[in-house]
Amino acid sequence: MKKVVLFLALGALIASCGEKKEKKEGFEVNRTKTETTKADAESGGVPIDLDNKGVGPIKNVEFADEIDTELAAKGEATFNSVCVACHMVDKRMIGPAMKGVYERRSPEWVMNMILNPDGMLKEDPIAKALLKEYNNAIMLNQNLTEDQARELAEYLRTL
Repeated sequence: MKKVVLFLALGALIASCGEKKEKKEGFEVNRTKTETTKADAESGGVPIDLDNKGVGPIKNVEFADEIDTELAAKGEATFNSVCVACHMVDKRMIGPAMKGVYERRSPEWVMNMILNPDGMLKEDPIAKALLKEYNNAIMLNQNLTEDQARELAEYLRTL
């Protein structure tokens, strides 16, 4: 009889220690927040604007129908050496995720932000909104050439 009672008590103890989840008061820090969706951006975040070309030397960018793999490879190397300090491909970091950037911004805007971040942050409304959203973390001028910016733009098409 003692064995049966002990067995039942042990079973009850194991069952009560199972999936018991307790909600704790306070807050949670999530450093790997994924990029907001289009609906999130339109509903209060930074607006999606494909017509804004930004402030800087780039007035028109024409992408070929097919991705130039040689240009994209050079852009990937530049991204991996310069941009990864602040940007990840598919997650927010210090700066926005780069995947799908052309669904939110025009190619001209992207290249102008790469080449002229100081001017963009002073004059462009979207750059100002991004600055605010990312806790005033400014994008530093990496002093890239227009050719390097174009290579990066081609690489961003592959994401």
